[in-house]
Amino acid sequence: MQNIYKKNELFFALIWIAVYVLSISAADGLSEEFGILKVITLPVALVLSFFLYGWIRKNKLQQYYGLRRITSIDFRKYLYFLPLLLLSTANFWNGAVFEHSLLETALFIASMLFIGFLEEVIFRGFLFKALSRKSIRSATLISSVTFGIGHIVNLLNGADFLPTLLQIGYASAIGFLFTVLFMKTKSLWPGILAHAFINATSIFAVEGNGSVQLVSSLVMVVLSVGYALYLLRIVPEN
Repeated sequence: MQNIYKKNELFFALIWIAVYVLSISAADGLSEEFGILKVITLPVALVLSFFLYGWIRKNKLQQYYGLRRITSIDFRKYLYFLPLLLLSTANFWNGAVFEHSLLETALFIASMLFIGFLEEVIFRGFLFKALSRKSIRSATLISSVTFGIGHIVNLLNGADFLPTLLQIGYASAIGFLFTVLFMKTKSLWPGILAHAFINATSIFAVEGNGSVQLVSSLVMVVLSVGYALYLLRIVPEN
């Protein structure tokens, strides 16, 4: 693993994307076979998270990949992260519902917390840092769009086409915001925490009809892109 990383950082990132997508997709499928939501996904996500963090820590790459505290920033210029907090509540915009058992709800929330960590480290950490060696703009675009398109795997797990298409759109916009936050703060934690919370609370989301989904998705895109552009223009890099 270390040899691959040293030889080609981009190839290393692509391997991790493949491992992550295939592992979580297979784990979700097995969970359905067992008849308990996320019962296999949680241990798989947990093992991947601890392995990934352990490797980063062993090689002293916490600073490089943004697993560090935010220091020396003017929170006023970041608008106290209020747009990010508002975005994080998106799953409650149409109300809330409790449809699953307590066990399945707990398994879902726990697995989504780890998945939020994994996706930020892999897409905003590994992929973005590898691509940014040549071009920051290209790295930002590719890591954001790749993150959005990655959600197409939900179709393989039985998701409907329209919600998945909308998810690809707003996930790309959110990915853009998280990338900008990483560039500005040098920390992945704002993105990790927001991402994990959005994922975890999706179990309580009320889907709504097509019009409601479209409006909600557009609001998320505008909020994400608007805040990201504001940060790019107003806030100097940390």
